[in-house]
Amino acid sequence: MTLDVPVPDSPELAAIDPNEYEDADVAGDSEYKREEIEALLREGAWADAFEEWAATSDLDEAEWQIVRDLDLVSRFDFFWDSFADRVGYHAPGLPEDWRERDLHPDLDSWGTVSGINAGLTELGQIVCETLKAEYIDWEADYEAPDDLPDFDA
Repeated sequence: MTLDVPVPDSPELAAIDPNEYEDADVAGDSEYKREEIEALLREGAWADAFEEWAATSDLDEAEWQIVRDLDLVSRFDFFWDSFADRVGYHAPGLPEDWRERDLHPDLDSWGTVSGINAGLTELGQIVCETLKAEYIDWEADYEAPDDLPDFDA
């Protein structure tokens, strides 16, 4: 399936400790390089990743409109995890109490909520992979100890 929508503006990244998220655990220093990542997103990483994601997304235009109406894209967070030598992320999502909170008139099923949440998680992962593979040229500060076993056999 293809989601044929314009690329939204990339998110502005806030200075949040990623360990505050329930879905993230970052070891090591607290140099998350958000300013650098935000600049790379603006310079094309966001558009590249979004277009790759949209080409295979299971979201339809009505579901994407809910994402836009609730401004969920602005709530993405991306950060450098130097210990793991990767870009980490936190994807926004719709809460379990979406029905009680009456978040959006077009939210009418758990299937729609689950689809949006899964789609945003997939987008976040593609953004991280795009940043690391095509935009980031810095190395992790972490150096593995010399006594680690060799698993290449």
